[in-house]
Amino acid sequence: MKFKLLMKPRIFTLIIVITFISLLGVVFTQVYWVRNAIELKEVHFNNSVRIAMKTIINRLIESNNDSTLMQLCSPSPCYLTRTNIQDVVKPKVLDSLVRAELGCMQISKGYEYAIYNKRNNKFVMGNYNLFEQELIESKHQQSIQSIFRPGDYYFTMYFPKQHSFIFGQIAKWMLLSAVFLIVVIFSFWFTIVTIIRQKKLSVMKSDFINNMTHEFKTPISTVSLAAEMLMKPEVNQSTEKTLKYASVIYNENFRLQNLVEQVLQIAILDSGETKMMFREIDIHKLIQKSIDDFEMKIQERNASVLLTLNANSTTFAGDELHLSNVFANLIDNALKYSKSNPVIKITTSSSKTGVTIVISDNGIGISSENQHLVFNNLYRVHTGDVHDVKGFGLGLYYVKQIIGLHRGNIKLTSQLGNGSNFEIFLPFNAPQSES
Repeated sequence: MKFKLLMKPRIFTLIIVITFISLLGVVFTQVYWVRNAIELKEVHFNNSVRIAMKTIINRLIESNNDSTLMQLCSPSPCYLTRTNIQDVVKPKVLDSLVRAELGCMQISKGYEYAIYNKRNNKFVMGNYNLFEQELIESKHQQSIQSIFRPGDYYFTMYFPKQHSFIFGQIAKWMLLSAVFLIVVIFSFWFTIVTIIRQKKLSVMKSDFINNMTHEFKTPISTVSLAAEMLMKPEVNQSTEKTLKYASVIYNENFRLQNLVEQVLQIAILDSGETKMMFREIDIHKLIQKSIDDFEMKIQERNASVLLTLNANSTTFAGDELHLSNVFANLIDNALKYSKSNPVIKITTSSSKTGVTIVISDNGIGISSENQHLVFNNLYRVHTGDVHDVKGFGLGLYYVKQIIGLHRGNIKLTSQLGNGSNFEIFLPFNAPQSES
């Protein structure tokens, strides 16, 4: 009961919607945490740079002795002999300190640095040639007035690839998270598709069982009725009536055998154990034989068959029984799916590689959305206002499988209300017979 309840359309749709919303929630949550992780990494990076820059300034202070510092800090004119900043900060020393301190912070490349006068934006040292404006506007700046006064000089750093560096630090985890997310999304999609397919298959199987029950019930009832009539004395006394009811029993029994055989053939095809017996056959004779087998039905439906047999090479290796069933299925469909006065056109042509057979009808046709489904197992096209069309939905599936076993192909072109056109190609180089 629970399983049936879950399979109700409303509950099934509700489950899909809830799962989809939950999946979106997971996606947004992942995006939110990734964004937070990037922001935290950026804060950590900025703090690391700030610590490194302050350490560099402290090292520069330590590199100067007390007397030098006193001279620099003294207001007395007697100590104005070292007024150039390069007398205090050596470019090579600064470069080595920057490299060492940033290395400690695991930033080994992708940085630019300089010392400049903030009053006139004049650079005095560093590698600033390509990024002067960026270095001036950089948020990574420290005043060096503790080393050199007046306090107009600033130590600045700029990281052209800062975002790439931060992203690279969490790229592996982001990739792993994305992979897991893709797996979850794919699993969700695959599960939904599988459930929908299983549901369609369940409906198709139910239709198949209903059709099969109806197909079998009719001849069984007819046979039962005919047998009952034969048991009546007044019927036994009439040879004509006896033959009539015996003929009914024989025909209905033959019909039952064909129905059972059709189901068994599909079962054998699906199991992959089909035994093909390839022999030299004449395609024109095979087509003519198939038409002769339907002579009574053709007359009953007031149908006409137009043959245009233009193939020059008509002999090739094929399984006569299965190919006969192929043509029988297509002719039977042409008769069943025509409202009145069916017209069946069969044309053949040949090439160096094989034979082409085209079977056309003036039936109800097949809509474009159904054309790619008609060769599926158990699929039956909705016939609109034609409600008396019987069948299992196995015929065209069987046709395609047999044509495939002959290394051929079948194409369908149809327009709703204007009939259908089945084009079969059978190559001359058919496979060898299976033992």
